[in-house]
Amino acid sequence: MTINIILLGPPGAGKGTQARRLVEDRGMVQLSTGDMLRAARSSGTEMGKRVAEVMDRGQLVTDEIVIGLIREQLAGGGAGFIFDGFPRTLGQADALGQLLSETGMSLDAVIEMQVDDEALVRRITGRFTCGNCGEVYHDQTKPTAVAGVCDVCGSTDLKRRADDNEDSLKTRLLEYYKKTSPLIGYYYAKDKLTQVDGLAEMDEVSAQIAAALDGTGPKA
Repeated sequence: MTINIILLGPPGAGKGTQARRLVEDRGMVQLSTGDMLRAARSSGTEMGKRVAEVMDRGQLVTDEIVIGLIREQLAGGGAGFIFDGFPRTLGQADALGQLLSETGMSLDAVIEMQVDDEALVRRITGRFTCGNCGEVYHDQTKPTAVAGVCDVCGSTDLKRRADDNEDSLKTRLLEYYKKTSPLIGYYYAKDKLTQVDGLAEMDEVSAQIAAALDGTGPKA
């Protein structure tokens, strides 16, 4: 069964981790705005050239371009799509709904990963990732077995995001609440919203998401 979903939640809520699990467990396709833009920029296609021109000027890529990239991805088909990082605004939500309608597809669920801001700050400021395979670690809750070496691939290319500090995170949270949190009410009104505890253990979060997608979990 094909299922198309949106993962909502503030920076650091764990959307990327849960998206990767859905890709592995269900064969879904993760549509990350950042990944799509980077891939388009180096693709050499007409859309890619438009993306490169905008980014090279230091400007934000327009909603029209992002929707165009998503349209290209939807044409490839698959076992369902995970929209990660899009939509961020009500205007983008309307545009995505229209695109899905035009392509004969539907949005089946919107998963909001709820978090406590103070706990989230503690989680993010201790986070680091493997630059080679993308595995995520944490100073307190998930350190590497050997200091400085990735448990999964053995790489020593372990990195921290420059904006994974308390001041930057609070700025990003404010931006999220201003622009993206209205989507919670938007999708609640459409009876698409399910809320899960984004600060629970990863397996528990995955189980809550699976219940939502299989129709056995509670609606918001």
